[in-house]
Amino acid sequence: MTKAEILKKEILRQYRSVRQFALEMNIPYSTLVTALERGIEGMAYGTVIKMCDKLSLNPVDFSSLERDTPLGAQLLENRVMQYYVKLNQTGRDKVLELMDDFVQIDKYKAKGKKSK
Repeated sequence: MTKAEILKKEILRQYRSVRQFALEMNIPYSTLVTALERGIEGMAYGTVIKMCDKLSLNPVDFSSLERDTPLGAQLLENRVMQYYVKLNQTGRDKVLELMDDFVQIDKYKAKGKKSK
């Protein structure tokens, strides 16, 4: 399935019509229809990112993202995990040890989140 097909399927699932989604995104309907028929490669990158964010899709592979989590936060988590899985067990243990140390220091704690 192409990215355009995935995008169209998700638009129809969430909005019931491409026209409704185009109105919601403030994109000309004809532009969106053309992109979905011919492929999204010609669309502006920023527009594709906004559409993926609205539909909770990863803009890299168009897989579904968790709802109510900002796109940037999910991409950062993916990046951290990609680095983590490249480490051997010693490296993983060291990263977890360092993270455990950092979460105990107030200046590194996330605001509004409870620690375990």
